[in-house]
Amino acid sequence: MNKNTPLNPGMEPGLKIEVAIVGAGTSGLYTAYRLVADKKFTADQVQIFDLNDRLGGRLESVIMPGMDFWGELGGMRYLTSQEIVTTLIEGYPLTEPDLNKRKQVLVDKMNPVPFPMGDTSKLLMYLRKERCKQDAWNVAQHAGEKFITRYYLNDDNIGFSSDQLFNKIIYDVLMADPWFRENYSDFVKKTSEYDYTFEITSRQWDDIKPKLRYNFKGSPYEGRKVNDIGFWNLIKDQVSQEGYTFLANAGGYYSNTINWNSAEAFPYMVGDFSEGTVYKTIEEGFDSIAYAIANTYMDNPGACIWSENKLITFTKEHAFTHSHKYQLTFLNIKTNEEWHVYANNIVLAMPRRSLELLDQENFFFNVNEDSTLNNNIRSVIMEPAFKILMGFPHPWWKKLGIDSGHSITDLPMRQCYYFGTDTHTDNSMLLGSYGDMETETFWKALSDDKILFKVKASKSASLKELHELDSVQASQMMVNEVMNQLRELHGPDVEIPDPYVTYFRDWSDDPFGAGYHAWKAGYEVKNVMPYMRQPKPTEQIHICGEAYSDQQGWVEGALCEAEKMLETHFGLKRPEWLDPAYYLGW
Repeated sequence: MNKNTPLNPGMEPGLKIEVAIVGAGTSGLYTAYRLVADKKFTADQVQIFDLNDRLGGRLESVIMPGMDFWGELGGMRYLTSQEIVTTLIEGYPLTEPDLNKRKQVLVDKMNPVPFPMGDTSKLLMYLRKERCKQDAWNVAQHAGEKFITRYYLNDDNIGFSSDQLFNKIIYDVLMADPWFRENYSDFVKKTSEYDYTFEITSRQWDDIKPKLRYNFKGSPYEGRKVNDIGFWNLIKDQVSQEGYTFLANAGGYYSNTINWNSAEAFPYMVGDFSEGTVYKTIEEGFDSIAYAIANTYMDNPGACIWSENKLITFTKEHAFTHSHKYQLTFLNIKTNEEWHVYANNIVLAMPRRSLELLDQENFFFNVNEDSTLNNNIRSVIMEPAFKILMGFPHPWWKKLGIDSGHSITDLPMRQCYYFGTDTHTDNSMLLGSYGDMETETFWKALSDDKILFKVKASKSASLKELHELDSVQASQMMVNEVMNQLRELHGPDVEIPDPYVTYFRDWSDDPFGAGYHAWKAGYEVKNVMPYMRQPKPTEQIHICGEAYSDQQGWVEGALCEAEKMLETHFGLKRPEWLDPAYYLGW
């Protein structure tokens, strides 16, 4: 696996091309790869531009000194039901169980491996100063009992785990709608007092989401479309505010329970966070998927990824309108000089905040000319994410019987992932904070402090290597706070040593503005998604990526939006390696 993809931080003023792709995340890289592989254009006619000096956008895999495995600061896993990302990583056909017999799509071979979620009988849950194992609810249910927590739940909600209670809410809302019962009741089942199954496909969900209504007499939302109701509003109405607090805390993610679009939340919760969901990752680091796509594009003569070049604006008024429709103005970061590129198509493979940082007065974004694009850009909530990797001299969590997976708490750190141990040095990595949404200001006050953590020598990790990471260390106050919470979460039965190195990333910083996104309540997502792929019918300007997909927070969402854009607006045929029946969404 080659991550030494050549990047060009220079300039070529007056460059004339057919397609300018802005953004070297997975959707931008995939767009370039497909346009060239499908022979729609030659590689010299399709160029990629990015502000950063690396590839992958919000994917970032790192190896810390003294360890021989990858840690993840951004996206870190995929589901095998996600056919584009799975095929790019594992080859095709997916029906072939032996991976060695599958054909590779990309030039680099990646090694898919399970993403271990750990043993719930060992992993911890620490809520309202009460510590238990994550399987405590199931253990009690098997014994015919109800696990009692320090949450004052409604009588008919007591004994449910957070996953089970999410499913109960969704089941009850679905089955309360006569239209749903008539058309889809056979696809959902209550299998026990606590358990529900959902066998609704993505295509069926897209039929359900715009039509589903909330039918509970006496509710403030009675008769309203579920699409128009915030998820917090709906949860509170179903299980009380105390029930909402339990779900937000025990579910591990405040981002799942913010007031986003309830209709979009339903398939997300039963698909991505249901019990039994199987995750996989890439042995060489999850950002390998970005580098593998980039390398396949770069394998063609004339291909170029212009790194450290920031798009400032674009216009239709320039000297070369006879041959090229748009002039793009870039700022070269190294020289602080502006230069122009001319193109007939622009693909903005960018999230919401990156779009907002562009010139909002130009002909495309100007709200005084047309407010629709401005409104639709803001149809998604930007969800902050703070991640801090911590290197320890040994895997102290193994004393508690924990090997992998994550523990959950209502402390501001919310979760910690036990990433792994170097078998030669015993140095071990932990994802020490998964802060999101409600905890943003807690961590921001600490992360902005100027005094950074000082690295320490450890086995097979020289101070020279460690000091190369000085600029990405978390602040000392932040590390102190994380350590305090780790010790409270894990309790007195294990002594936790101080880390010898950290690696901090705040995805809410510009130009990303967020770790991931969620649709706002009240937006007709079925209309916004295709609109964003070509906001103005008379302009060959396209927007794609995770932010405006129906699989937000996933690489697959970014890839599906790019593929739909390419098929609809560039006339590409579906590639032979992708099942013609695979549903890409709206």
